[in-house]
Amino acid sequence: MLGYTARVLDSRQIRMFHEVVRAGSYSAAARSLGYTQPAVSQQIRALERNVGTPLFTQVGRTLHLTDAGELLARHAVEILSGLAAAQQQVAELKRLRAGLVRVCAFPSASATIVAGAVARLAATNPGIRVRLFEAEPPGSLDMLVAGECDIAVGFSYQETSEPDLDRFTVVPLLNDEIRVVLPVGHPSASKRAVDLSQLANETWIAGCPRCRAHFVSACEAAGFEPDIAFTTDDNLVVQSLVVAGVGVASMPGLVLSFLRHPQLVDRLLRPESRRSVTAYTLPEYERIPATALMLQALQTVSATLKPHDQASRQRIHP
Repeated sequence: MLGYTARVLDSRQIRMFHEVVRAGSYSAAARSLGYTQPAVSQQIRALERNVGTPLFTQVGRTLHLTDAGELLARHAVEILSGLAAAQQQVAELKRLRAGLVRVCAFPSASATIVAGAVARLAATNPGIRVRLFEAEPPGSLDMLVAGECDIAVGFSYQETSEPDLDRFTVVPLLNDEIRVVLPVGHPSASKRAVDLSQLANETWIAGCPRCRAHFVSACEAAGFEPDIAFTTDDNLVVQSLVVAGVGVASMPGLVLSFLRHPQLVDRLLRPESRRSVTAYTLPEYERIPATALMLQALQTVSATLKPHDQASRQRIHP
């Protein structure tokens, strides 16, 4: 049993164990962590010797957690989060407003809100270094819980269900308007606003899973099932496909404020659709000066951004 071992658990082994559980295999965990598969297997065997009991059983190529593995898996996330918080707090004792803050954000937030916040922080607190990771929600929240970042910047729609938000410090940043993007010669390009139902016969290009789910839900409410012919997370590819005339797409104003194909127009959607952009951290991280200062910078920069206004000013009128 885990409770009978008197040995100290190795944090590196715990991290590898957590990644194997998350990824589902030694090889997938090795790719994620940048190790070889034998190295990960060796560390897991060492951890099993340390705790005195097997943590996995294997049937064919499928790994299954033992009872002891299930118990350790439940504690691994808390162990790793606690270690990350302790490391940050000890560092801050040595270097007051210096240190490292790790931010995980989705691409359009990284290019706008986070970029502005990093510049602001560099001007006011040059001792703070920022490490940036990229993930779409809910992956960014998973990284926060796992202790792999200090701040997660994500987005949600009205129907989005986020798990266990009570455990996070939640910092609202901005509301981002969703617009429809069309090639300049499209029949609806001359309109100021377009009813979603009027585009029921169009071929569509969809983005990340969360945006796609919201879009499909909006189309169902408008009385049709969208013909989604292309799916890509790359906003530049989405715009290029629209301009090529193979489909139309919905796109957040935050994207359109900095990325725009010259032969593209955007129009208001009816009914109106918005997503909420939010920063999350854990309460223990919020007490770290570097993390608190980055949250303040994110809020300050977000207050100056009006993505839909910027999109409108740059819009090409046919």
